[in-house]
Parts: sequence; C-alpha cells; structure tokens
Amino acid sequence: MIRLAVRVRRAEAELVLAELLELAPAGLEEVEVDAETVEYAVYGAPGELPQLPDLRAAAGSALVEVATREVGEDWARRWREFHRPLQIAERLTVRPPWEPARDTALDVVIDPGQAFGTGAHPTTRLCLELMLDLGAGAGRSLVDVGCGSGVLAIVAAGLGFAPVVALDYEAAAVRATAENARLNGASVAVRRWDLRADPAPEADVAVANVLAGPLVAWAATPGPLAPTLILSGILSAEADRVTSAFARRGYAETERRELAEWSALALVR
Repeated sequence: MIRLAVRVRRAEAELVLAELLELAPAGLEEVEVDAETVEYAVYGAPGELPQLPDLRAAAGSALVEVATREVGEDWARRWREFHRPLQIAERLTVRPPWEPARDTALDVVIDPGQAFGTGAHPTTRLCLELMLDLGAGAGRSLVDVGCGSGVLAIVAAGLGFAPVVALDYEAAAVRATAENARLNGASVAVRRWDLRADPAPEADVAVANVLAGPLVAWAATPGPLAPTLILSGILSAEADRVTSAFARRGYAETERRELAEWSALALVR
C-alpha cells in the first residue's frame, strides 16, 4: 500500500481540496502539518493512485510538496482512526461499521471503503444539522443531489421522508449509496445523474452537499426545484454568491450556519 501526500499552503487549502477530490473521489486524509501547511493524502496500490502531474496541476500555486511512501502493517488501524463517528447531540450518530452504536434517536452506519468517507466533514455536519431542524419527514419527499456515500439520503429516510431519491454523476458514489442504504435498511432510490443535462426529480425538499460552482450552475438550469433547499459544501467566502444565484429563482435565505470556513444554507421559495 502506498501513501501519496500533497502538502499545500493553508490559506488556499480548501480550494485545493475541492480540486483534489475531483481526482480522488474516494476521499482524502487531512493532516494539520503546522500553522502554514495542510497535508492531504490518498492511499492505494501504485496503479490506483492519481497521476503526479494531475495532482500538481490541481494544487497549483498553493503546492508545497508531493511525496509518496509505503505504509506499514498498521495501515488497517490507521485507516480506522481516520474515520471517526459523527454525533449530533442525542439526535443522530453516523459511524463506520467497526464503531459501536450510540444512544441517539438515529444510528446510521456508513462504510467508508467506497466513496467519500463516513460524513464527518464539516459540510456534512452542517447539512445534517439543518436537515434535523426540518423535523419529521412524514408526508414529504426528498432528493439528495450529489449523494456521495449516501449519508444525507439515508438520514432522510430515517427521518421519515418518502420517497427519497439519491443522485450522483460518479458511478462509484451510486454503488456506495445503494450499498449503504441496504446496510441500513433504508428505502432510497439511487441513480446516476448529470447536473448539467438532467433535471432533478420533483420533491418537497432538496439537499445538496457539493461545491459552490455546481450549485450556481444548478440554480441556472431549467427545470423544477424543490420549494425547500438545504445547500452545503460552500466555502464561507462564496456563500453570498450561491444565495444570489438562487434568489434569481425566487428563493430567500432563512438560515446560514458556518463551521471551519464552510457554510450551509437553508433556502425557501
């Protein structure tokens, strides 16, 4: 097993992360190096890793260093330490399969081995907090745009939303969401979807934990949008741009939450 690490300047780290995730959609390990530097690492066999020229191009002027090394026999332990449970008060736990269940109203198990980790990133937490504030989903439908490993869709099904539809362009994400839904006994319809070409299915609520660029593009795409939107994956500096894009479709921002330079928005029409 090889560990391929990219060190970048902290001031540009979040923008670089967005670019790196395009090359390594299975997720990246994040390490705080020092006050000025962040390290992102991906693991795999040599033929499975992103190409070095692509990594350097993605990191651009923020690049400090690219390095590779073989990882030792403690890989399995370190991998498990990287994927930690997410708990939101007594309302929700999202955990990998090896972590024990916790005494919360909802307990969701996500296998991190296929796509996008277990949901511990700040953008996922913010999105889940806003979803929980919607209350019970009985009688309401929901669509998850850019579903990744299926965390949001599976939680929505647990909250009582039905039907729940999960959409993603990446085939690996579609497979991972379907498998994680099965693991949790959640009723989620999963399919491949292209934001640029395919209209989202009609629903009462739409959630999207993707980057600001795709969200702005989605706002400009003809076709129906849900009357209630929860949008995350947005750098705080870009939140106003996203709000403005959806304001042109008749949406008003009702809440904004921020954590670690990321923002999540609740919008209604």
